[in-house]
Amino acid sequence: MVTRGHEGPEMEIFHLLRAVAVEYGLRQADFAAEHGMHVTDVRALICLLDAERAGTGATAGHLGAGLGLNSAGTTAVIDRLERLGLVSRVRDVRDRRRVLLKVEECAKELGWSHFGPLIDGAVAVLSGFDERQTAAVRLFLRTTLDALTARGR
Repeated sequence: MVTRGHEGPEMEIFHLLRAVAVEYGLRQADFAAEHGMHVTDVRALICLLDAERAGTGATAGHLGAGLGLNSAGTTAVIDRLERLGLVSRVRDVRDRRRVLLKVEECAKELGWSHFGPLIDGAVAVLSGFDERQTAAVRLFLRTTLDALTARGR
C-alpha cells in the first residue's frame, strides 16, 4: 500500500493519470463553451455514446445514474441537448413504453471534429506498444476505474 507522502513510481503514474484527466476535462470545457453547452452536457453525450457502443439502450434513468443527477437535473440536460439537436428521444422498438436517448449523427461529427485529433494521437501512441504493454495499460486503467466506481460518488 502506498502511504501519504510516498513519491515512488506508483505515485508518479497516478499523478500522470490525474494530469491526463484534468487536461481532458479542460478540453471538454473548451468544447462545451464553443458549442453553447455545459460541461455536464458533454459528459452526458459521452455516457450516451458509451451506452451505444456497448449496445445498451440508454434511458433517462441510465443517464441520470451515469451522471449522478436526480430526475430534474437529468431532464434539464436532455432538454438542453435536444434543443441543440444533439440528442433525440425515441421509442424503444422492443418496448414502446420505454423512451431511449439517441445521439444524433451531427453530435458525433461535432465531437470528432474536436476530439478526433486527441483520440488519433492516443491511438498512435498505443499502436507503438507491444501486446504486453497494451495489456498492462488496459489492466491498470480497468482496475483503477473499478476502484473509483466501487467507492461511489
